Amino acid sequence: MSPVTAGVLQLLALISALALAYRPLGDYMARVYSSERHYRPEKWIYRAIGANPSASMHWPAYLRGVLAFSAVSVLFLYALQRLQGVLPGSLGFVSIDPDQAFNTAASFVSNTNWQSYYGEQAMGHVVQTGGLAVQNFLSAAVGMAVAVALVRGFSRSRTGGLGNFWTDLVRGTVRILLPIAVIGALVLVACGVIQNFSGIHEVGRFAGGTQQWNGGAVASQEVIKELGTNGGGYFNANSAHPFENPTPFSNLFEIFLILLIPFALTRTFGRMVGNLRQGYAILATMATIWIGFTALMMWTEFAHHGPAPEIAGGAMEGKETRFGIGGSSVFAVATTLTSTGAVNSFHSSYTGLGGGITMLGMQLGEIAPGGVGSGLYGMLVMALIAVFIAGLMVGRTPEYLGKKIGTRQIKFAACYILITPALVLCFTAVAMALPTPADSMTNSGAHGFSEILYAYTSGANNNGSAFAGLNADTQWFNTTIGIAMLLGRFLPIVFVLALAGSLAGQPPVPATAGTLRTDKPLYAGLLLGTIIVLTGLTYFPALALGPLAEGLAS
Repeated sequence: MSPVTAGVLQLLALISALALAYRPLGDYMARVYSSERHYRPEKWIYRAIGANPSASMHWPAYLRGVLAFSAVSVLFLYALQRLQGVLPGSLGFVSIDPDQAFNTAASFVSNTNWQSYYGEQAMGHVVQTGGLAVQNFLSAAVGMAVAVALVRGFSRSRTGGLGNFWTDLVRGTVRILLPIAVIGALVLVACGVIQNFSGIHEVGRFAGGTQQWNGGAVASQEVIKELGTNGGGYFNANSAHPFENPTPFSNLFEIFLILLIPFALTRTFGRMVGNLRQGYAILATMATIWIGFTALMMWTEFAHHGPAPEIAGGAMEGKETRFGIGGSSVFAVATTLTSTGAVNSFHSSYTGLGGGITMLGMQLGEIAPGGVGSGLYGMLVMALIAVFIAGLMVGRTPEYLGKKIGTRQIKFAACYILITPALVLCFTAVAMALPTPADSMTNSGAHGFSEILYAYTSGANNNGSAFAGLNADTQWFNTTIGIAMLLGRFLPIVFVLALAGSLAGQPPVPATAGTLRTDKPLYAGLLLGTIIVLTGLTYFPALALGPLAEGLAS
């Protein structure tokens, strides 16, 4: 079987598995967030934190809950890292430096999981399992809660209530993420992923001598890093490490976990607004972008010219032979079109155009299908922009799901889509202008510029993957990327919840002959064009200086 055929078959198997899980999981999540019943363990949690699970919150109160919980999470994770040297199970590792501890705390709480450290050489068992793995669950649950709050803004009328943040947070964790993670961890253990609390031990090397390795609760952290679109690896090599991702089947299963909830949430959206066709329109747009990017990535990596790629059957540099070009390309697109950031290959070694595809996937706003929760609310914001543009072009009434889209809603949506590009481009410009950040680049020219552009794109878009080749473990990058991650996560949430509140307070608007049908293929095409044009106009000049220049020159 040729490598191209193998890659296509893997993609088809993945699509089939996602299609089978789409309806049951989407309907289940809709029931979870619509239920009036509280399970006994959930009541214990509410009692412990002093929350009233039945109280409905207006958007300012919902936002305060999100920000307060996240701020406490950052402080807790920061303190845990700074105290690591005196904690049991530290494996002899010392406390994390202040700037790196801040960067890591901001990274995992913002669902970014950017890592400027070697996991197996810096973090002990307590920090890995009690800190990083816990935040993988909680940051994902926060994103899902915000998405559900926006959906309620569309489905409710004449009320400011968006539900209860604490209820949504607990249910997302206890009823959705935990059960799937338990099953997924068992599958990964069966595939060969390690799960233990062993200490550091020496192992022999093929070339002679020994090296030190430590074990860890890897399978349980690996599953939620993919399922929650987090991406932080237990080991520095991330999902290219055989302890995290040992076989082609485990590789395909991890890609399935990455895409499972973001795609299924479109079904949840359709079910909660009472119109499944609306969910299908969003799904079609997401799937078109994802499949298109995957096809482009496979083409550029399989067809790259040169003696070495021709002998190897494609651009194999930086890729694991057990996954091949197909498995690596599908993984790279899935992880950068979501907010996952896990890697099973070296993105910096991709072809110039291939590296540009991973970068553009993040710059779209990670909405195809995007992160857990963040992909859905990002796509819904784009949907409002598309409706407004249609109204300007052809005189259609700017309405979406029975809600009038006025200046207030468009201002919130515009602020949402402008925040991340501003962070990416401003931080990249400053880093390129100053001598100290530029000294961290191991490559010059277009590829060196791509390294820094990729780093801030990854941080501000809450992805966490790295182009590599860039020494990001410096005070400058730890601090500025940490700031970009926090602002890139929580400023958009402010405008999403404000938008949800403004929509929930509106009365329903009946559809008329002038209303644009947003559940038709025509609208899905308009939405797709809006996404591409907005992203192209924003990022094309920067991409032309980096990956496009490198790709055209090769």
